[in-house]
Amino acid sequence: MEPHVSEQDDRKKANLRLALILASVVAVFFVGFMVKMVLLGR
Repeated sequence: MEPHVSEQDDRKKANLRLALILASVVAVFFVGFMVKMVLLGR
C-alpha cells in the first residue's frame, strides 16, 4: 500500500509543477499582450 501512496504523491507533485508552468506561460503572454497594447495605443 505504501508504493501506491508514493505514486499518488509523485503524481500530485507532477500535476502541481505542470499547473505552475502553464500558469507562468499564460502570465507571460498576458503581460506581453498588455505591453503591446500600451505601446501601440500611444
